[in-house]
Amino acid sequence: MLSAALGGCAALDHGFLAAAGPVAGEQRELFWIVAAILTFVAGPVLILTPIIAWHYRQSNTDDAYRPEWNFSWTLEGFIWIPPMLIVALLAVLLWSYTHRLDPYRPIGGRSPLDVQVIASDWKWLFIYPETGVASVDQLVLPVGRPIRLTLSSTTVMQSLMIPRLTGQIYTMAGMTTHLNLRADQAGRYRGKNMQYNGRGFPHQSFTVVAVDEAGFERWLRRARRAPDLQPSARALLYGRATVPVPLTYSHVPSGFFASVVVASGRTNHAHGTGR
Repeated sequence: MLSAALGGCAALDHGFLAAAGPVAGEQRELFWIVAAILTFVAGPVLILTPIIAWHYRQSNTDDAYRPEWNFSWTLEGFIWIPPMLIVALLAVLLWSYTHRLDPYRPIGGRSPLDVQVIASDWKWLFIYPETGVASVDQLVLPVGRPIRLTLSSTTVMQSLMIPRLTGQIYTMAGMTTHLNLRADQAGRYRGKNMQYNGRGFPHQSFTVVAVDEAGFERWLRRARRAPDLQPSARALLYGRATVPVPLTYSHVPSGFFASVVVASGRTNHAHGTGR
């Protein structure tokens, strides 16, 4: 019981139960609805199993179990109709939420901020094409503004997840995918790769820093004073190693993300065909 209580505290600190954005908020809503519905499945089993086991225990000779098998429409209806209704209800519910939580679905409100995401071994590169700056293992977002992520990978399949803001989405070399989110609360949130990709996997995490507009502008000014994304820095990004602290770069070449997608697709295709 103590372990369960402590685990619940950790979930409230880091998981979608402590949602800080609309996507994670809808995931939490769906979780509680499904949990409530499934109590009608698990509840009777958990309650009746110990009662029946106790009632028909070996020492209770007055109530020996002597079944008289016969067909009963009432019993058949009780066995089949409730589960069918539960499955139908869950199907309609999940169909609706699947479309509402589509990662490609834009979040309404202001115009979104575009961020290009490149997963490598074992780090994350975030490029802000509108301003030409980039960061490694740190994603800085303005509170209240929709964010549109475009993601790819330089190596094997990887999966980005920010539990308090959004769900999980996979990235593949030579391909792009999209994810929309919004942070409604200022704070620091944990992001991580959820797909095993070698010895550096446990350390491939990043920090999401949600700040107000003024704080975001201050960060952009500092980022513009950082070193350029030179070839030596790119070699660090492609290397199979983690970075000890988040890094910031300025003057990312135009079209850098697209060139990475094309190059990684060719490289992985060549490896896959044995050339």
